[in-house]
Amino acid sequence: MFGIGMPEVLLILAVALIVIGPKKLPDLAKSLGRAIGEFKKATHEFKESIDINSDLKDVKDTFEDMNENIKEAVDIKVDQKSKTAEGVSTSSSDGKKVENESAEGSLKND
Repeated sequence: MFGIGMPEVLLILAVALIVIGPKKLPDLAKSLGRAIGEFKKATHEFKESIDINSDLKDVKDTFEDMNENIKEAVDIKVDQKSKTAEGVSTSSSDGKKVENESAEGSLKND
């Protein structure tokens, strides 16, 4: 315990007994015990919160990776749809021109 041996602990207790007095020493020991217990409890809660934060960081990283994958998939689909739409609009406009030209040609021939 903090590098203190048994002789040092006995010396500290003897000095505390002399300075504080035998009547107040049990109350002081109770208070000290409660303070140490609260300190251990706070330390344990702090460690748990750190563990929870690291777990949440892992979950957050997973969601960010999923978000990037979804964005990439959506971008690919949008690119494919836009390419397909460009191809359809080009062919349909060409087709209309051909139909219009053939219709004009048949009108001219009549």
